[in-house]
Amino acid sequence: MAEINSLQELGEATQATAVQPEAPVHVQKLDAQGRAYATGKRKNAIARVWVKPGTGKISVNGKEFAAYFARPVLQMILQQPIIAANRNGQYDVVATVVGGGLSGQAGAVRHGISKALTYYEPELRAVLKKGGFLTRDSRVVERKKYGRAKARRSFQFSKR
Repeated sequence: MAEINSLQELGEATQATAVQPEAPVHVQKLDAQGRAYATGKRKNAIARVWVKPGTGKISVNGKEFAAYFARPVLQMILQQPIIAANRNGQYDVVATVVGGGLSGQAGAVRHGISKALTYYEPELRAVLKKGGFLTRDSRVVERKKYGRAKARRSFQFSKR
């Protein structure tokens, strides 16, 4: 009888632990000024991004984003998360970005805007994650190896 009781208790214990854990609840994260802050990264560029309710003005390093990123492709990259979330003209974005080139900086600001939007409105997370905006693009330049001209290229071979 003692075995049956212990087996029943074991069965009850395994059923109790088999309860599915709840999904993590994402809450709004704002600073004292009512802004959401996030850091975005791409290649060697790092962007600090603040998002707050406003008229849709985007400034990068103190300049209008169209003046800082002159190429239309880079401007489009910057606006992708806002358009995907259907929040065009609802948020002001202030970003400071350092390192890398213009393409990497645009990707870093896009990543930062996406993360900051999810901190301001956690329900946008599903839309932005599906669009791939929350994933950090981890591709960076491969380092140069010794005995090589570049990362993989050898010096030109000569018989003599």
